[in-house]
Amino acid sequence: MPEIRPDAETRLVREHPAVVYTPRRARKRFPENCVQLFATEQEAVAAADPARDLHAAQVLGPSRSSEGFRLYYLVRWLDG
Repeated sequence: MPEIRPDAETRLVREHPAVVYTPRRARKRFPENCVQLFATEQEAVAAADPARDLHAAQVLGPSRSSEGFRLYYLVRWLDG
């Protein structure tokens, strides 16, 4: 997987607390429609619902894929 870094000049690509919809936590990147951003890690953890495959995470993005999709990359899981 390519290394993605925050863009200090434009602030387009940066880290965000989020809730990610994913049935398996083995993935390292997620399409934009599976990611809901939050202002704080505490809000993301409170909104997570593992029974519904909604997991709190710190993500980096958005970044454009070669196919034109906006992706978020996993930095770390917040709920364990």
